[in-house]
Amino acid sequence: MKMLKKTWKFFWDDDSVWSWLANIIVAFLVIRYLLYPLLGLILGTPFPIVAVVSESMEHGLYQQQICGKTIAKFQESFANFWDVCGNWYEGKGISKQQFQAFSLRDGFNKGDVIILWRAKEVKIGDILVFNGNKAQPIIHRVVGIQKIGRETFYQTKGDHNSDSINRDFDESKISSDRLYGKGVVRIPYLGWIKIWFVDAVKPLGIIIER
Repeated sequence: MKMLKKTWKFFWDDDSVWSWLANIIVAFLVIRYLLYPLLGLILGTPFPIVAVVSESMEHGLYQQQICGKTIAKFQESFANFWDVCGNWYEGKGISKQQFQAFSLRDGFNKGDVIILWRAKEVKIGDILVFNGNKAQPIIHRVVGIQKIGRETFYQTKGDHNSDSINRDFDESKISSDRLYGKGVVRIPYLGWIKIWFVDAVKPLGIIIER
């Protein structure tokens, strides 16, 4: 009992640096090995929460470009996004009115956190997280669905990108076994905590599972 009381006091009453460090470590372990797997079980995906680490779904300019076009001035809005990028989607049979009804129609930004749900009943316009044979899962929008025999394949595209990416990973024919989940909720900025931490330890040669 004395040991339990000392431990309790150390964690909750002690203001030392060591107490703060211990609290951070315990919080990380609880989230990583208890809450995260439990949330994954509830939501039906091994990746219930993902941090966005690229600009591929942003609807604003990045390095003066959007959808493969260089633009000097660009006021971020859905109307302006569609004026620049809409032709690609219309070529896929996706109208402006359809896109406006899509989940997360305004995309999302690097540093956001996306909460996932199991990838069942996937439809055009859904935000899909899948294995792209990269260190991290890919999170893009579904722009095409095709059935070949009994199998269903999905095509995705980053809203900011000029086209589906097939050079680094096959984004035009994603099989169901590569799916992790659908993005359903966006939490802005929270993912920057992970990005800053990963960037901070890179110079130390520490490999972070992402």
